[in-house]
Amino acid sequence: MTTSTSVDKPVPNVSARREHIPLGILYMVAATILFACSSAASKWLVATYPFGEVLFVRALGSLVVVSLVVLPQTGLAAFRTVRLRDHLARGVSQSISQTFLIIAFSMMPLASATAINFSAPLFATLASIFLFHERVDIGRWIALLVGFGGVLIVTQPGVGTFQLGALFALGNAILYGTVTAGVRGMTATESTATLTIYQASLLTGAFALLLPLGVKAPTWFDALALFLSGASNGIGQYWWTRALHLAPTAAVTPFYYFSLVWALILGFLVWGDVPTISLLIGSAIVVASGLTLLWRESRR
Repeated sequence: MTTSTSVDKPVPNVSARREHIPLGILYMVAATILFACSSAASKWLVATYPFGEVLFVRALGSLVVVSLVVLPQTGLAAFRTVRLRDHLARGVSQSISQTFLIIAFSMMPLASATAINFSAPLFATLASIFLFHERVDIGRWIALLVGFGGVLIVTQPGVGTFQLGALFALGNAILYGTVTAGVRGMTATESTATLTIYQASLLTGAFALLLPLGVKAPTWFDALALFLSGASNGIGQYWWTRALHLAPTAAVTPFYYFSLVWALILGFLVWGDVPTISLLIGSAIVVASGLTLLWRESRR
């Protein structure tokens, strides 16, 4: 493999970074918009194409976009790491998580699957407490629990309403939450560029293993939709990782709740899913908890 002089560029000293909570929150909200668009495109595509193909092309699109953003700035220095094992563990966890999410999309309405995923911040907060001893005050706990209560109103869990897709969505939420806390810990030594380029590379490799399960030649329009789904997801992942670089896990992950708003809008526009009263009430509670956290963190 040829080398470049850009390899010698120093990697930023991420351990000396300062917290920028409001900016981290803005990155997270922007990421949710792109994630919602990518999720909607994936749900639409997986109805026609094998889920392994959708996951692979989406990951490949992410890798292309991330490479175009990261490599001109850092060169091959982005691949320098002292935590290769952690990157590999994250890649395995996220490949399983995204597979679960795509399967859930194929079985459930977009907003319902997204709502179940909103239990992720609770798992992220618990993981950050036990793994990294991150302090979470009573105000954050109340906002998190109120937001989770809103998710329960949305999903209305019970014997009569449970379905297999909800189980896959919950599995994704647990993995997403623990990965979020894990990435926060990795930011002590790893730059946003390194975290993102490894994620995109490992996911592309992992999902390539699913291609033997089935491939269908897409139309030109669908091929573009597949690529754009990956591109938006790649940029969203970069902003998501940047948010975790800038602020504590418990401060930014609740703003993943805003994905529900975009999922409601896209679900109605694309599939004609009319929001129920419980969905609207639960969504209002979820958004209110997120805005409360924004107000608290801005004051700090």
